[in-house]
Amino acid sequence: MNAEPTAERLSLMAGLLILMLATVPRFIAGDYGNRLSLISIALVVVAVVAFMNWRMLDADERRRLPQLGKRLLLALLAGLALMGLWHALFTAWISWQLLIAHGATLGLLLHAVLLWWRPAQ
Repeated sequence: MNAEPTAERLSLMAGLLILMLATVPRFIAGDYGNRLSLISIALVVVAVVAFMNWRMLDADERRRLPQLGKRLLLALLAGLALMGLWHALFTAWISWQLLIAHGATLGLLLHAVLLWWRPAQ
């Protein structure tokens, strides 16, 4: 197993941080205090690990981060649009908090699958 940090791993951790932040409004609106506390702790832990991985990246990997960040942003927007379309066609209206949480989840999954599917450079 390769323990060397890569730009792809860091982009996935950034996506995970965005996903966890996207669930916070849902937990606040639903008055889920325990879940909000747990997600806050997880946010801090993942942020620390992502920062440590960023510090260990070499210059070539750091130069790849902006392109991966753009791909992550596009995947998150596509996930939000697809979830909005899905809920508009097949479900009754849900709250915006749930829509952004579901959209961020689908976006991160799309980003991960596209990273996995793309051949190694």
